[in-house]
Amino acid sequence: MQLGNFSSCKTGNMNTGFPNFQTFLDYKPTQIGNSCILYEPRCKKQVNSCLTPLKTLNFTVFEEPRWSKQSLYSFKPLKTQAFSKQEVGLFKTVKRNKNLLFVRAKSVMDVSKVVEKGDVAVGKSKGSYDAIVIGSGIGGLVAATQLAVKGAKVLVLEKYVIPGGSSGFYERDGYTFDVGSSVMFGFSDKGNLNLITQALAAVGCKMEVIPDPTTVHFHLPKSLSVQVHREYDDFASELTSKFPHEKEGILKFYNECWKIFNALNSLELKSLEEPLYLFGQFLKKPVECLTLAYYLPQNAGTIARKFIKDPEVLSFIDAECFIVSTVNALQTPMINASMVLCDRHYGGINYPVGGVGGIAKSLTKGLVEQGSEILYKANVTSIIIDNGKAVGVRLSDGREFYAKTIISNATRWDTFGKLLKKQDLPKEEEKFQKIYVKAPSFLSIHMGVKADILPPDTDCHHFVLEDDWKNLEEPYGSIFLSIPTILDSSLAPKGRHILHIFTTSSIDDWQGLSTKAYEAKKELVADKIISRLESKLFPGLKASIEFKEVGTPKRHRRYLARDSGTYGPMPRNVPKGLLGMPFNTTAINGLYCVGDSCFPGQGVIAVAFSGVMCAHRVAADVGLEKKSPILDAGLLGVLGWLRSLA
Repeated sequence: MQLGNFSSCKTGNMNTGFPNFQTFLDYKPTQIGNSCILYEPRCKKQVNSCLTPLKTLNFTVFEEPRWSKQSLYSFKPLKTQAFSKQEVGLFKTVKRNKNLLFVRAKSVMDVSKVVEKGDVAVGKSKGSYDAIVIGSGIGGLVAATQLAVKGAKVLVLEKYVIPGGSSGFYERDGYTFDVGSSVMFGFSDKGNLNLITQALAAVGCKMEVIPDPTTVHFHLPKSLSVQVHREYDDFASELTSKFPHEKEGILKFYNECWKIFNALNSLELKSLEEPLYLFGQFLKKPVECLTLAYYLPQNAGTIARKFIKDPEVLSFIDAECFIVSTVNALQTPMINASMVLCDRHYGGINYPVGGVGGIAKSLTKGLVEQGSEILYKANVTSIIIDNGKAVGVRLSDGREFYAKTIISNATRWDTFGKLLKKQDLPKEEEKFQKIYVKAPSFLSIHMGVKADILPPDTDCHHFVLEDDWKNLEEPYGSIFLSIPTILDSSLAPKGRHILHIFTTSSIDDWQGLSTKAYEAKKELVADKIISRLESKLFPGLKASIEFKEVGTPKRHRRYLARDSGTYGPMPRNVPKGLLGMPFNTTAINGLYCVGDSCFPGQGVIAVAFSGVMCAHRVAADVGLEKKSPILDAGLLGVLGWLRSLA
């Protein structure tokens, strides 16, 4: 769904940019305050609306915006009035002179519940913020909130109208859909790797969660069925019962994973680029630190092959790692694999009540309560460099914002290929792009189905690869299915379930098509995927479908602002573990990166870890944490040398 440019709306003829929009034919001006005018429709005409019948739409109307004399883009609390009327339309606006236009929209995406500040702001100020964060994915929001609680003044700029990125949400016809994965790690109440729980607690937020008894149910070639139970012993018993001749090797491999996980889980997780922290942790936990250093350059597939010989078991380990990193075990760093393969048993998979989008909304709320800001519909097009230092950002509408530091939650391809001039690509980024390529994107299918199509004992998450292990990494070869309403029925209308299906797909497969051919191909590919699920899991599935929406890599690129719709970096060849993965600092002074293009890589825990590390390093650089310039230079030199070994 595309949001239009609200500031271009004119009295008498209004195009919102929504595919299911309503157009008003005439308006009645109403004076509000001294100089604010509210335009209300006298009558309406429904145009090309897919809302049948029309739903009750709610809006929030600002009675009179006020602003600080010291800052054109710092807002005091606004008085609001809530309206609910079936015959009114998509939104109302309050207009205050030619410089400011405030809009609160509440359409099918329920935007007004999310926006905490005016989502349109104007102004130009140098050095007003300690940090500007480009993008509000989980990594960016964790970095922003961690900085805010340390006392930093942070501005988050989000291109879209809700926060969360790949962990966002959207609403259709009474359904609340997760944009990305519904498998939530890092959401437990114990240990040090429950990074989502910690990030929320840091800003005074806590979310109710529902434990998932089964992380994933594998449906694999030769009718191999394996459930990954919440309890590790139950999972190990099931897997070894399928391959009794490999019992010893299977247990040894997963014991290696636990060794790494326990070492990580014992440490206070902060920036590995900050020497005072790093040396302090080494003095406290030398064995654990050395354990992690030993496994840093190793991959899960290499470790598995030390203990396991059966090709089918090794293929299963590949499938386990594919869920983590979209590559096989030989290309998955052992540390990444261990975090996920063990946390699912240690803390368990816990689904947030109300959907995954609540995480970003809660973090955003906490950010604002800490005195920082987030602006929506703020499309950053370039990073401003002054004398070799990143000092600000420029938006597509010409606005500029300045800060002591700039943190990019965009992919490294977007950061160094679009937000910065590509010809100025630093050598370390050239090195990164030689080691890593963009991982493929996904084809996603969100569906609402009749609940009785699912057996009563259906698991929440499924991984389907029916015929040949060779198809694991092929486009459309394997299917991941989430049914979050198994855990939280409030996400769908009564008697309905949500099915969120996704499978790898390259953007190249969708280029050069006419609109008609593009739509036809979407339906054809989606029908084949659904047919496979109908055959393997749910007979009669197609007849039970009441809502369906298909998203291609082009849609992911458009709404998530990710180059080619990619979900992160993927090694070109067999990597040396995590050695080649860059940290948060960059070759450009004042510019940092956060998210899945940084150490330790893809996954909810990984990007949250990246956010924690980034906040710690930035806080030290802006004077909110202790630092040692001499030790900093030495450590960064060592880390650069280690990356060169990759």
